[in-house]
Amino acid sequence: MPLQGASPLNPAYFLDRAAKIFSERTAIIDGERRFTYREFGDRSHRLAGLLRDAGAQRGDRIAALCTNSHVMLEMHNGVPMAGCALVPMNVRLSARELAYILENSGARILIATHEFADAARAVSSSTGVRVILAGNESSEYEQLLKSATPGATALVDEMSLLAINYTSGSTGQPKGVMYTHRGAYLQALAMAFHSRLGLDSAYLWTLPMFHCNGWCFTWAVTAAGAVHICQRQIDSADIWSTICSGSVTHLCAAPTVLTMIAEAAAQCGDGKVSHPVHAFTGGAPPTPALLSRLSALNLRVTHLYGLTETYGPSVINDWQPEWSAKSENEKARLNARQGVGNVVTKDIGVIDADGQEVPWDGHTLGEIVIRGDNVTIGYYRDEAATRAAECGEWFRTGDLGVRFPDGYIELRDRAKDIIITGGENVASVEIEKALAEHPAVLEAVVVGRPDERWGEIPVAFVVLRQGMPATKEELIEFVCERIARFKAPREILFEELPKTSTGKIQKYILRRRFAPQSGQEK
Repeated sequence: MPLQGASPLNPAYFLDRAAKIFSERTAIIDGERRFTYREFGDRSHRLAGLLRDAGAQRGDRIAALCTNSHVMLEMHNGVPMAGCALVPMNVRLSARELAYILENSGARILIATHEFADAARAVSSSTGVRVILAGNESSEYEQLLKSATPGATALVDEMSLLAINYTSGSTGQPKGVMYTHRGAYLQALAMAFHSRLGLDSAYLWTLPMFHCNGWCFTWAVTAAGAVHICQRQIDSADIWSTICSGSVTHLCAAPTVLTMIAEAAAQCGDGKVSHPVHAFTGGAPPTPALLSRLSALNLRVTHLYGLTETYGPSVINDWQPEWSAKSENEKARLNARQGVGNVVTKDIGVIDADGQEVPWDGHTLGEIVIRGDNVTIGYYRDEAATRAAECGEWFRTGDLGVRFPDGYIELRDRAKDIIITGGENVASVEIEKALAEHPAVLEAVVVGRPDERWGEIPVAFVVLRQGMPATKEELIEFVCERIARFKAPREILFEELPKTSTGKIQKYILRRRFAPQSGQEK
């Protein structure tokens, strides 16, 4: 009898395995609720059955508006088990933005946790999507789950659509980044490998699960048979208390959250954690001062780099043991670099305008490009954006960096119109468009200003129409009525804008005001 051929990769298989092998081990801690891997597996398979009972067909999109919770973890498994595609939505978006995502993705069902019941109902009334609310034992979600017949994990094409993660592009219009089963499966293994997750690990969910599917840790933690500890909201004192309880071994967070944790620790005066906690961070590199504070607390920070288009971290700053003997300044410099491709990233490159690799000298600037199984297959229903991001078999990140002789890369700049605030990507042009809708605004331009807490904050420069006054507070509130509040400018300056002879606004001059060291920017 011939041996069975290779089966297609599906990240939901990690839970099927864990439910068999680690059946009575704790899988999820969500407040007062606890679930074993057997229960986690059963609930996820029941969710697959629930979706089929609700009329979902293979390939249908199922949206999630959920906090970090057992519900969101069940959706990351039950939806692919049903052969459907998950659409995790940013819970901080406005109703108009959520409605756009539902309409663009064509989602048939929206499952929301009770924290977002009002938003779910509002968006349902404008789109017609069916909403299933999850809360206590009497919630619709729980009742439907109990009555559902567990469905077997669907056998799917591993290159078929697993998830659509929406992100704001340079135009400010949300774009649906498509993930495949194969890509997520391999990226999850890469995250488990590089973070060294194991049966004795407990992962604290400080990173939103809706963000790049939690960098694929939603599946990585399960693959390792570790414990998911759900943090439903970012409360720095609560996070620090949970870390100090002694169970947490791993977490991922934006530098903003790491700063908040350090501040909470200082206020509590609890000293350092009794055991090492591995923290992984992306975005702007943590400052040497922050790294020092976190190290004193026994938090060991690893710097990562990636985009929604690369399933989260495709590049990791692999710390080489001999570096630990170097001076503190040198260690901080090495730790601030973005690093090398993770174990499933096929390759990274830094190329010039002609598409040629730049010298590995740590000085020559070029665009960072990436290829591998953990790169998106494209943007959903947006062929133009997909073509624009391609460079042969490479994905163009739009980020600029250098490469050192040891192969490690370091970002030196990024796509100028993207502001990273609190770990969220915000397109400056999206804010500019919202400001431009105000009748008193003649011109508006937005740039990012470095901020110790948020990494960056949006700052708007506005020219008002003659005889039409408007206050800073009025304009900020006007913007908040149109886009998510976290995207709104924190500061508005009323002044003339620097322009070229052809009338093009010189954004680099405005950026240089906040970052004098970037005076070479063109």
